[in-house]
Amino acid sequence: MKHFTRLFTQLDATTKTNERIEALRIYFDSASPSDKIWTIALFSGNRPKKPVNSKQLRQWAAELAQLPLWLFEETYHVVGDLAETMSLIVPENTAKNDVSLSTVMCELVELRSKSDDEKRHYVTKRWSEFNSNERFVFNKLLTGGFRMGVSRKLTVKGLSLHTGIDENTLSHRLMGNPDPLTTTFEKLILSPDDDENLSRPYPFYLAYPLEEEIGLLGKPADWSAEYKWDGIRGQMIARGGRIYLWSRGEELVTDRYPEFEGLENLLPEGVVIDGEILAFAAGKPLDFAKLQKRIGRKKAGKKLLKEVPVVLMCYDILEYEGRDLRSEPFAVRRKLLEKIVTDCDSSQLLLSPVIPFEAWSELKPLRENARTLKTEGLMIKHQNGVYKTGRKRGEWWKWKADPYTADAVMIYAQRGHGRRANLYSDYTFAVWKGDDLVPFAKAYSGLTDKEMKQVDRFVKQNTLEKFGPVRSVNPEMVFEIAFEGIVESNRHKSGIAVRFPRIKRIRHDKEPKEADTLERLKNLIRVKA
Repeated sequence: MKHFTRLFTQLDATTKTNERIEALRIYFDSASPSDKIWTIALFSGNRPKKPVNSKQLRQWAAELAQLPLWLFEETYHVVGDLAETMSLIVPENTAKNDVSLSTVMCELVELRSKSDDEKRHYVTKRWSEFNSNERFVFNKLLTGGFRMGVSRKLTVKGLSLHTGIDENTLSHRLMGNPDPLTTTFEKLILSPDDDENLSRPYPFYLAYPLEEEIGLLGKPADWSAEYKWDGIRGQMIARGGRIYLWSRGEELVTDRYPEFEGLENLLPEGVVIDGEILAFAAGKPLDFAKLQKRIGRKKAGKKLLKEVPVVLMCYDILEYEGRDLRSEPFAVRRKLLEKIVTDCDSSQLLLSPVIPFEAWSELKPLRENARTLKTEGLMIKHQNGVYKTGRKRGEWWKWKADPYTADAVMIYAQRGHGRRANLYSDYTFAVWKGDDLVPFAKAYSGLTDKEMKQVDRFVKQNTLEKFGPVRSVNPEMVFEIAFEGIVESNRHKSGIAVRFPRIKRIRHDKEPKEADTLERLKNLIRVKA
């Protein structure tokens, strides 16, 4: 843990990419193979489930510090980070233990099956053995809140310097969330077993949002256009006589979509297709809200399968006959994809249509009316572009339709976390239903630091009631809220739910009475239907 804590501290102390990569390289050069594999997993987002709930941790920390729970909670709200709060208030102890990261992680996995008394004994014992910094990192592992600005991409760069293996190869080997409990650094990174790679997807290429004038991309003839489908990004893999379906979140979801059973008999061996899992019926896409009914289910019942059938809308091919095609031009890959999907002749595999155009102006009305087709906008891809890893500028652009907007009144505010711990930065917004304000969305992004401080002052000066970290405020500030979608919802008091809400601007020019009505938002649902 000392070695890993030192790395954590170094990474947290700088925002410079090269310094972070070098710190990772030095760590990998000296860490044990078992610690390396766990470090890769942690920095890639592959963390075990929390073994202890936060309520128990708060209670145990408060008791050790001899603080009443209410005072611990107030301290937590000021500090803004539970792991840091616990590491600061738990008394220092003289006991020491130079335990490894891999040992601690295996213990945490085993802890899930222990009794509450056993959990308490283990956690408090470890607290007594670690210094403040080690305890902070241990608490991060306990709570699952392991976010520190180190991405998988950064980890791969450090790992590449350590191993001498190129970054693209490493990115591919890390796909699929390999389990540190069942694999080793040798098997995963240094000498991977080809048989174990049968189901492994490729890293996804992510499009950049097009915010400049589209004409600046150059000659229209150099580009291809298609609709941006509103589903779940996925890769379908046909290898070893089986079909594997992966989501962009690197989750194997084959069993959740039985519609694709049998495709292993239709697709050629050694094929990987990139596409969108869509709710699709009667020849057209369904709302994303319908697909959401299936996303969280490991197994859908007959009724749901009938109500929300799915297809894979195919738009790229990454492998053919076991050969990696990502370095081939997009136009070449697209032509091969068309042949494979056509030859497959399955109603579950659809080819994303290419939109013919000769001038950029022809695409603008299609983008503006994209939602009428249940799509999010357009994708613009360079004909000679290769398939890259991650979000890269230049060859894949997403040109999304303008978001929906609504003017709403802030009615609640809550303190943030981390650097926002002392600011009221998370807000609840409402619209009018008759003479009442009805909450319909929460948002915390979109404001500058200066604007956030301005809103924070307003909240503190206009508080009506306090509910722990939440305050109700005088309904006087109006904000323009942007969101990507809107559907009816029985789970919300307003009867609606919006997708990806964020603050577009503060409407200093509007009075609360000028905010939108719930009826106007419900009309958006009727129009898009």
